[in-house]
Amino acid sequence: MHTKYMQEALRLANLGLGHTSPNPAVGAVVVASNGTIIGRGYHQKAGEPHAEVHALHDAGTRACGATIYVTLEPCCIHGKTPPCTEAIIAAGIAQVVYAADDPNPRVAGRSRAILEAAGISVISGIMADEATWMNRHFNKHITCQAPFVTLKSAITLDGKIALANGASRWITGAAARHDAHRERGLHDAIAVGIGTVLSDDPLLTCRDHPLPHPDVIVFDSRLRTPLTCALLQNRGDRQLFILTQRSLMQSEAAQQLRAAGAMVIAPTPSGRPEIRASLQYLYETHGICSVLVEGGAGIITQCIQECLFDEVHLYLAPKLFGNDGIGWNGMVGVSDPARAPQWRFQRVISLGDDVKLILVNH
Repeated sequence: MHTKYMQEALRLANLGLGHTSPNPAVGAVVVASNGTIIGRGYHQKAGEPHAEVHALHDAGTRACGATIYVTLEPCCIHGKTPPCTEAIIAAGIAQVVYAADDPNPRVAGRSRAILEAAGISVISGIMADEATWMNRHFNKHITCQAPFVTLKSAITLDGKIALANGASRWITGAAARHDAHRERGLHDAIAVGIGTVLSDDPLLTCRDHPLPHPDVIVFDSRLRTPLTCALLQNRGDRQLFILTQRSLMQSEAAQQLRAAGAMVIAPTPSGRPEIRASLQYLYETHGICSVLVEGGAGIITQCIQECLFDEVHLYLAPKLFGNDGIGWNGMVGVSDPARAPQWRFQRVISLGDDVKLILVNH
């Protein structure tokens, strides 16, 4: 019975994905003693009321004596909003059932103790794996104080991202591209190398998904980003971070890019912006908690070599490019099979004629 209501809470939480960073996506339902759902809610945006508050407001006075199902342990600390534990106690809730423990050490376990001290029955762990998976970006930045990094590529069966002449449109079908555009909106920022900007002139938006377009990070050590590129001409209200070397910070190119709306940054002292240090800098100074690295092959190769990623998303098309193709991961050399990068399949998803592989690092 608990699973039925938690599934509904998870469905609601999913509606907030892409909108709540740096907070988690959370859903909640209030259930009367006769099993009827009398209140629903989800966390809609960072800084706004949490899922529990929305669900309790929806239930009104009927919440007294009811059970509330929440996908994450209710918060017990004052942030931009009051603690949810206070709202639950004030509403007269008799039982709290939540899926996953909050990884924030300021919350973990404390909320349960507060609720139980108020005479409320607490059950946890219902569909915890699903709830934890949903908030893996949040969990990483809370526990490690670092951004969650996803590597993404659309490839053929033989691992090619384009033909030798540069042609790559379209490797995958419409369903895979639709999913990839949604994946963009689930991250705070997209990272690409200058080669991708010069060759593809991408927009890097979510297309028709009702998600905020992510900020964009361009690794451009020689400041070759064109003032006429789509990222500048269609920037909107998102940030465009151009990461370069310190010697170019006062150059004419840097000044022109800033005047066009870009943020030119030299996050590391070396000649080229180091990926790990750059992403950590953006996490600490601009709150970029999750990054989708879309390429090109040089950036992805460096991330693999430095083990700088949490997940790999491969959109696999049933095609072959053969020797006329360009590999998706550049030149990751392996001399011994036993020392090859070893990952683990997390999920395999069918998308039309294509397959999405989600892999995690061991």
